[in-house]
Amino acid sequence: MATGRFVAYQPTALKVENGVLGHVDEASIRADLETLRPWFDGLITYGALNGNERVADVAASLGYRAVIAGVWDPGDKTEVANAVAAWRRNPKLVAGLSLGNEIVFGKRGTWDDYKAYIADVRAAAPGLPLAIAEPFAEYTDYAEAKSVLALTDFMLVNIHPVFEPWFRTATADNWTDFVVRVMARLQRIYRKPILVKETGIPTGPAAAGFNETMQRDFYDLLARRFPPSRRRAFAYFTAFDEPWRPGDFNPTPGQHPEEAYWGLFTATRQPKQVVADIPKLAG
Repeated sequence: MATGRFVAYQPTALKVENGVLGHVDEASIRADLETLRPWFDGLITYGALNGNERVADVAASLGYRAVIAGVWDPGDKTEVANAVAAWRRNPKLVAGLSLGNEIVFGKRGTWDDYKAYIADVRAAAPGLPLAIAEPFAEYTDYAEAKSVLALTDFMLVNIHPVFEPWFRTATADNWTDFVVRVMARLQRIYRKPILVKETGIPTGPAAAGFNETMQRDFYDLLARRFPPSRRRAFAYFTAFDEPWRPGDFNPTPGQHPEEAYWGLFTATRQPKQVVADIPKLAG
């Protein structure tokens, strides 16, 4: 966390149609990761099925330094087994496992479910660092979260200024200040490493007032206000635009066409303005 740079990643070949996840081919994953590698040496994934379980293997061949392997459904034994197998194949690369994404917030599970998932993975893969991922308010506002967080090795958290009611009248100064203040609050309740899994500004749709300059300004200021350390860091969210997302399950109430535009790169791997301001990594 202190010396690397993470980006949240889902393959550009990923498609969800009628709730069914399509297969992702390894060649497309390689092309994605080759695109990202000059700027990023850490990845956070979201699932371990339909080809996604090969991300760590491809990342290892391209010199990535860390992968946090995601499991979308921790109750799916096959998906969990795939993620654990990726860790066993790449023990120096896979830095930990993310059990789900916004399971409690999205009403796909409970805090007690998390306890059971963690216990199962601990039994199957002792020594594998584990985390869960929820919006920050789930950790700060619910007493049940404390006992679950005590079972984890690091925290993944989503902090989105976009979904706060004051966002439209604010600027990059307010947005980044919000992220920094939330992180300070989290550090008071959790003494282990914390990685912001999701934050940022989407670049569209233009009709909703979003653009590439807003995204660039946000990350430029956040990088200066939020220097990485062994205790805390943030990941860029997300690697590529995901045109299928607005039609996918979304726990945030209402219509959210901006879900298609979080990428630093377009769905065809073309860089947006923000990429020019992110220093390339040495080597």
